Amino acid sequence: MKKLLYVHGFASAGSSGTATHLRNMLYEYGVEVISPDIPVMPLEAKVFLQKLVKEVQPDLIVCTSMGGLYTEQMYGVPRILVNPSFHMARHLTFQGMGRREFLNKRQDGVRDFKVDKEMIAQFREVEKLTFSQITEGEKGIVWGLFGKNDKFVNCQPEYKKAYGTAHFRIFDGEHRLNDTVLKKEIFPLIKLILNL
Repeated sequence: MKKLLYVHGFASAGSSGTATHLRNMLYEYGVEVISPDIPVMPLEAKVFLQKLVKEVQPDLIVCTSMGGLYTEQMYGVPRILVNPSFHMARHLTFQGMGRREFLNKRQDGVRDFKVDKEMIAQFREVEKLTFSQITEGEKGIVWGLFGKNDKFVNCQPEYKKAYGTAHFRIFDGEHRLNDTVLKKEIFPLIKLILNL
């Protein structure tokens, strides 16, 4: 059985609509979709994901937004980065600190979390290693998909500089994914990569 790991965005959870849609679309192909709640603190999240990737050995990792910061660094595994946010520290600094509510239900039942200086400092630490181990081989197994109407994040220049344009795609969509984008853009690429 092939395995796909989905890494959600900021303030989200493994129960997100994107994860549910991926699970439903891939069920008939016998692909297991693993979509955990990512720890809130960046250093903990990075260690959690590295350990999970080692244990699960996914055939493909798909991520959105903040998930792109972590997933880009999961070298050696095919990856689809959708609207990746490589500058979480800067983004959160401009948005302001304080309590935030999760957008989706978390398994532990926690409903909110706090953005503070420690979280921002940890994001800076994780960001230091972005694009640190890119090889020609990596360029062949990473795809960057960017919504042309994304008003929240634009990391296209950094992605193109690091990975080139061979696997760079612009899609008709926004920052958050919807059913149409998943069906038209993400799903066909998943099928191609996993040879379904």
